[in-house]
Amino acid sequence: MRHASRSSASAVSASNCVSCLVFGVVFRTADTCGLKTIYPTLTLNQLGKGTAPLDGPWQFHLGDDPTWATPSFDDGQWEQLTADQPWGSQTHPSYTGYAWYRRHITFSPADGASPDIALLIPTIDDAYELYWNGAPMGHLGSFPPNLGWLSLIPAQTYGLGPVRSGVLAVRVYKVPLFSNDDGTAGGFEGLPIVGSPQAIASTKDALDYHWLRGRQFQFGLTSLYALASLLSLLAWLRDRKQRLLLWMAVYTAMPLLELFLNGLRLPFSAIWSTFLVQTSIQLREISQWFVLLWLLQLNESPKLVRFIRVVAIVSVIAGFLDGTLGFFYPNVFSDIQFQITDAVLTLFILPFEAIPIFLVIYAVIRRKRLDSARWLVAILALTSGMFYSVSNIAAQGTRFTHWTLATKMNAPLFTLFGSVFPIQLMLRTLLFASIVYAVVRYSIEYRRRQTNLEQEVQNARELQQVLVPDVLPEIPGFTLTSAYRPAQEVGGDFFQIIPLEDKSTIIVLGDVSGKGLKAAMAVSLIVGAVRALADDYPSPAQLLTQLNRRLCGRLQGGFATCVILRLNPGRECTLASAGHPAPFLNDQELTLEGTLPLGLSPTASYDETTFSLQVGDHCSLYTDGLLEARNPTGELYSFARLQTLFATRPNAEQATQAAVAFGQDDDITVLTLARTEVLSVAVA
Repeated sequence: MRHASRSSASAVSASNCVSCLVFGVVFRTADTCGLKTIYPTLTLNQLGKGTAPLDGPWQFHLGDDPTWATPSFDDGQWEQLTADQPWGSQTHPSYTGYAWYRRHITFSPADGASPDIALLIPTIDDAYELYWNGAPMGHLGSFPPNLGWLSLIPAQTYGLGPVRSGVLAVRVYKVPLFSNDDGTAGGFEGLPIVGSPQAIASTKDALDYHWLRGRQFQFGLTSLYALASLLSLLAWLRDRKQRLLLWMAVYTAMPLLELFLNGLRLPFSAIWSTFLVQTSIQLREISQWFVLLWLLQLNESPKLVRFIRVVAIVSVIAGFLDGTLGFFYPNVFSDIQFQITDAVLTLFILPFEAIPIFLVIYAVIRRKRLDSARWLVAILALTSGMFYSVSNIAAQGTRFTHWTLATKMNAPLFTLFGSVFPIQLMLRTLLFASIVYAVVRYSIEYRRRQTNLEQEVQNARELQQVLVPDVLPEIPGFTLTSAYRPAQEVGGDFFQIIPLEDKSTIIVLGDVSGKGLKAAMAVSLIVGAVRALADDYPSPAQLLTQLNRRLCGRLQGGFATCVILRLNPGRECTLASAGHPAPFLNDQELTLEGTLPLGLSPTASYDETTFSLQVGDHCSLYTDGLLEARNPTGELYSFARLQTLFATRPNAEQATQAAVAFGQDDDITVLTLARTEVLSVAVA
């Protein structure tokens, strides 16, 4: 059986300290200068195997004084508050700093019950110390100057021992309010409970089970987030080009991090958890922006991507700074400085929460042709983003505005199996499901396109292998070697060796701007045109002129450099170049007039140069991939190394290997021609 006080203390006259029972309330009197101060004492009779809440009025006082823990201190003039709600929702809204609670209690265990008394504290905001008759019984957190506190932790239990009568004093420190605090917090947030150690342990188990049961959906949803993050990361590691999967992995990993830091009630420092959670929230929002960029096909706009990158950097910095405020209080920042800095940084961050709304509207304005899955993501991102932004904005400064909109928006929509479902949770869940569905469809479509592209590249590679001679024709009196090393699977270099009816030979070597499939298609066009024109225009200059006219306007803004060498029967050679590096004769570069590459101007003209090849001479034709080979430090192969290389008169494979060993950066093609003997030329 228990008796709880329900009346306020009052001052009466009496000559001695006495006890009386009035309406089930025990009052104690203390003589102070002839006046008798009366304060209520909670008497718990026949306390057996059950528990009892410490309800009724507690003596309460703002400030801090170590003597307030002693049982002899007269607290009769203190105000009285209940412990079932914080002091901010009673008589001291928005108060931060020190405060004390005191409760006069008499315990009377039932016959056969445990003589020891245990105490359960549901939540006290923020750091606190417990005293029984002036002796410390436990604490949670630490006080300034080494302030530390824990948040969102389970109820704590403390053993008081075989106590019978005395004063339970609680010293509390409330940290400064954040910009979205409504000012109702501070001190007790639930009634403390006393009972036998076994009863208190059972009560704590019941509270923990109730808390765990109420978070089944959150744990399940976070598990799905974690699974999606792992699968996205593994898929990205297999194909680093799919940036969407990387951002998807980050986006879905953040809820797991937030749950670990702030949702499992682990004894983390609130200062560190606030910093890490604030940073994870910013990363979650930023990764969602980039997921939307890819899903809404807005990554095709370089300016928009750059803008989002800049905003993301600013957002992370602002969130990082906002999360570090706890490290500077109270040794650097005062209460007012803390709150002002937090408010300024929050106002700086809030506009960024509208980025998803901006991206969706931008996609609509640009009239992006999206499938149904991506439009579903857009609709849910717009709805969730608007709800999230409005609720966060409405929550700012509520202790001054007294707005209730944020409270109503975040109120539970319904409860199912103990789990509460606010609107924001439902919107985020639907958005997550739609993003997963859209990303899966994107990945399947991306893989299909990649397969088709790989098939096209394979076809182009096979075509190029046909266009680039595998077996070189024999030219009497000469030794001919060639080497072709593309930088990618399909390159833009080409060469052809075309025998003519008059026993002369046309050697064509060139380089198309760009790389990959586009360059390979241009190569096939050029090679086809060269073979069609060679018999009608055997002069290198004429052949280049005709080739240039046919290529203008057909290279999609690109161009091609080319050198054509006509090897006449005997020792005379005729050479013409269209913007291509000049060949080397032995260790000297041939002198050529500067000309335009092919495909730039239909009126371009080309000159010819004639030279002789004597027995033992070595002529080397090459593309600029040989000259522009680049080592890891960024140094080019250069003309000096090229001259030294050709002075050794290497064959084509040796020259190519030298450049590859130095550091290949572009397609490399080398063709060498060495005069081995003098042939007689018949005179008609």
